[in-house]
Amino acid sequence: MVEGAFYDQVGGHVFFEELVGAFYDEVAKDALLRPMYPDDLAESKRHFELFLEQYWGGPKTYEVVRGHPRLRMRHAPFRITKVARDAWLTAMTAALESLRAGLSDEQFVELHSYFDMAAHQMRNV
Repeated sequence: MVEGAFYDQVGGHVFFEELVGAFYDEVAKDALLRPMYPDDLAESKRHFELFLEQYWGGPKTYEVVRGHPRLRMRHAPFRITKVARDAWLTAMTAALESLRAGLSDEQFVELHSYFDMAAHQMRNV
């Protein structure tokens, strides 16, 4: 078993920056997801990156900058249907797959399981 926070085990900031970048590359190509995001994706990318880093044991910058995550509340303005949830999960899975070579099977499964659970919890329609 590898010691330390999951954040450090997968490569820290660089990993999450690459994951979020790959995810938003997928979002930019998706006709359903893209309209849910602002024209300039920079701030959304940064918030998501900070959130994931904090969630997986990295710096607490997200909480300092944004406060408590309150994910359901922050996503409430958007119609997250089953189709939208599935599109989001497809985009995230593609992003994860693009970085799979740097992950152990266990790390990949842990990340994918988290994103699957989170996507299901965000559905609100």
